[in-house]
Amino acid sequence: MARLEPHLRWVATPPPGAYPAPRPARRVRYPGPPAYRTPPRWGFPALAWRRPTSIPGLGDATPPPRVRARATLAQTVLWTLALVALLAAVAEVVRYALLVRARTTALDRGTVVLSDTLVVTGATLSLIAGAGAVAATAWWLVAARRAGAEQAGYEPARPDWQLLPSLLVPGVNLVVAGAVVAELEHAALSRPADARPRPTRLVLWWWIAVAACGLLFAAAVAWRFRSGVQAQADGVLVTAASDLAAAVAAALTALVVGRLTGLLAPVDPASVPRLRVVRVSAEPDTARRERPAERAARPPPAARPSRGSRTPGGARAPQRTAGKAAGSAGRAGRR
Repeated sequence: MARLEPHLRWVATPPPGAYPAPRPARRVRYPGPPAYRTPPRWGFPALAWRRPTSIPGLGDATPPPRVRARATLAQTVLWTLALVALLAAVAEVVRYALLVRARTTALDRGTVVLSDTLVVTGATLSLIAGAGAVAATAWWLVAARRAGAEQAGYEPARPDWQLLPSLLVPGVNLVVAGAVVAELEHAALSRPADARPRPTRLVLWWWIAVAACGLLFAAAVAWRFRSGVQAQADGVLVTAASDLAAAVAAALTALVVGRLTGLLAPVDPASVPRLRVVRVSAEPDTARRERPAERAARPPPAARPSRGSRTPGGARAPQRTAGKAAGSAGRAGRR
């Protein structure tokens, strides 16, 4: 599986008594903030923040940022390849429909020219995007293997100089690619070095899709050498199936790259930009309710005599409403 070569760091410390004991530092009284007679000319340069890779002399970035940056590029190219291959498959299906229709009726010249243009354009763009996807994925794979080795603590089973040629040899790459990704996933999950790699379901389906894509591509190329009208029509269907398999393989590759990148270089939640609330739908009642402690500290309301209540002497307190008082005043005026 892998050679067990743990990453060790040797630290040399002087023996006790080799150097005199350091003297305790004297506490200096704080004189206050610095003051300048003229504005100082030193400080940070008036430049935007840049990655360490853009500064000469500092070398490459640390493995996690390097893996995330290359994964972003690889996923972009892979999703582009999936879209272009899907459009190429649609163009091949349209060409096959025109071939079936041409058996009973004549086709318009403009329709045939448009179909041929779509097929040639889709095939050309698929080859260009496929080459870019292979290069970007291999570039990400080199950085991911190094990050996986640092995380797991042991070196991969295959060195880089053996990996890249085996990925470019037709036929061999269909077998080696799956084994390499399975080993990378094994290291990303921090599994022991002596255990056999067992690919997950996503990696297994990706392996099957890549192998099917390679076989269909070889069949589509070989089918072009056959002669006959029916062989040419069947070649259109085989090419459409090859393009569709390439789209599925590219999409699954993008998902695998994203998953392994998340395991090798997880994103720090503190570095993610915060979201801003734009609108709140179905806003709940935000009125502040009175707390029990505030209700207990509130003074009780003043006591009011109720109807028919007795005075301190025992007699009932006469109460009249405003209507009765007004009626009595009116009767007294008539008298």
